[in-house]
Amino acid sequence: MDLGIIAYAVPFLVIGAKTTLLIALFGVGIGLPFGVAVGLARCSRSRVLRRVCDAYCAIFRGTPMLVQVFVIYYGLAQVSFIRQTPSLWWMIADGLNAAILAVVLNTGAYTAEIFRTAFLSLPKGLIEAAEACGMHPWHVFRRVRFPLALRQALPAYSSEAAIIVKESSLASTITVLEITGYAKRLMSETFAIMDIFIVTAAFYLTINVVVLTGLKLLERRLSFAR
Repeated sequence: MDLGIIAYAVPFLVIGAKTTLLIALFGVGIGLPFGVAVGLARCSRSRVLRRVCDAYCAIFRGTPMLVQVFVIYYGLAQVSFIRQTPSLWWMIADGLNAAILAVVLNTGAYTAEIFRTAFLSLPKGLIEAAEACGMHPWHVFRRVRFPLALRQALPAYSSEAAIIVKESSLASTITVLEITGYAKRLMSETFAIMDIFIVTAAFYLTINVVVLTGLKLLERRLSFAR
């Protein structure tokens, strides 16, 4: 490996890492509560609500995220209603915003499935006991259902969080300069393909090790809190 090329590349990749982290943070920060809400909706008694949420999850879990990114960035930009609505156009016209939206919608579908399974695995007697005590449905969710479901779902969600970081690389296909975007630019400038992408892989690995370690510590803390 050429140390001179690596020294030249690292500052650019650090800049790209900030964008990667931004996409990942929005993916988790918005995708997690959104996915939990959809997961709850898929467990509701409303058949229409279940069908709508099931269809959403089937679409986003059954199609490649790259296609979703292209549909959101290139496809929705062709819809005149979106172009004429400033708030919608703001989400679609900018590559970074479109990438964040794609990540949120994609991870929301997987998160919904993870938490739907967790909610269904909860003992019904425990929920009924909380309701029999006169607890408000919101309090039952906040104090009983969600904490228990989180413990069940956290191992699977840890993998989803790592996937969010890796899938953020698809933002480079719509001109967003995150880690992979800068790596492609550096590759075209230096032609040092192996050197550049080994360092790029190290960046993604470092971020995911930090993310997975943090979630593992949270999982351990929740286990001790029982």
